[in-house]
Amino acid sequence: MKFGIDRLLADSRLQESLAGLRVALLAHPASVTAELRHSLDALAAIRRIRMTAAFGPQHGLRGDKQDNMVETGDYADPVHGIPVFSLYGKVRRPTAAMLDSFDVLLVDLQDLGCRVYTFVTTLRYVLEECTKAGKSVWVLDRPNPIGRPAEGLLLQGGWESFVGAGAMPMRHGLTLGELGQWFVQSLRLDVDYRVVTMEGWQPEGARGYGWPLGERAWVNPSPNAPNLSMARCYPGTVMLEGTTLSEGRGTTRPLELVGAPDIDARALLTKMHELAPDWLAGCRLRPCWFEPTFHKHAGKLCSGVQVHVDDPAYRHLDFKPWRLTALALKSLRALQPDYPLWRDFPYEYETTRLAIDLINGGTALREWVDDPQAQTGDLDAQAAKDEAAWQEMRPPFLLYR
Repeated sequence: MKFGIDRLLADSRLQESLAGLRVALLAHPASVTAELRHSLDALAAIRRIRMTAAFGPQHGLRGDKQDNMVETGDYADPVHGIPVFSLYGKVRRPTAAMLDSFDVLLVDLQDLGCRVYTFVTTLRYVLEECTKAGKSVWVLDRPNPIGRPAEGLLLQGGWESFVGAGAMPMRHGLTLGELGQWFVQSLRLDVDYRVVTMEGWQPEGARGYGWPLGERAWVNPSPNAPNLSMARCYPGTVMLEGTTLSEGRGTTRPLELVGAPDIDARALLTKMHELAPDWLAGCRLRPCWFEPTFHKHAGKLCSGVQVHVDDPAYRHLDFKPWRLTALALKSLRALQPDYPLWRDFPYEYETTRLAIDLINGGTALREWVDDPQAQTGDLDAQAAKDEAAWQEMRPPFLLYR
């Protein structure tokens, strides 16, 4: 199969559309060709394409920044001699001076298929600013590595943030190019927008179900996204960032783990099976011990659970990572009602709203966990309604059928 960048590099007609224009690239470490050449280097080698600037999202163009709220500065690219502007430094949106550096912005970002992943928000911001400045935006499309399923509550009005770009569920099931089309329509943006589509993407195809296993190498789109297993778990385990529980940062399996020094993982699994065994489908759960080398509970032995989604037990349509993680939180609250679960700290520069609420796009999930009378069916019904609404709205934006 071919990603959008590969099609652009191989198609002289697409290149001709850029001839005579100043071109900028928004990219990160996973922005590579089929031969693992970075997109900036590959584009700069084409004579008819004049590269005049580059942009980096969170973690930077080269992916050098490890954690959230660790900013990247602007600099001059030492190889190509063009300015590299940070959209996760002094600004989150391109400034007028940045916009003056190009006519067409190529967006070549590998997404993870989750609303919280900030490249989605960066796409919205550049679309809005390019609309105002009369600039063109092309998305060089890449796979949604976790495929088409959608799961989770829709983000509620007023809860937009850098980890919540719009009223989509936690797991949206769209590619970045398709999301761009949704932003253009839902925000009523009068922008020259184009998607260079992929060839041969099969989001329902086993074993990858979105990611072309065996055809393309996995390159971390962010430092803690090391493999497909992480991507599959992420729409659920990202919620742990808003809790005092470790999500496995500081280990070799980030965002596939949940644990803490003061919980009993076996008791937690037992309670999860008791409350909603069907929410555990499509994966294997293994009690384990781990000791983060940095981040939450660094240097402390944690009792935890690892979510395994890389063996024959994985069932793509049955696996519900958002429900699975919600169930873990609900079960811990049932076992230890006074556990200090919610982490109160600045999260993506928000200081007045709890991180767990920003991540979920509202208070409903946290309130459900904390309410001893609330049943699993209550959350399931609310999420199912939101998921159905999203699925009904989504078809006009699908580019791959």
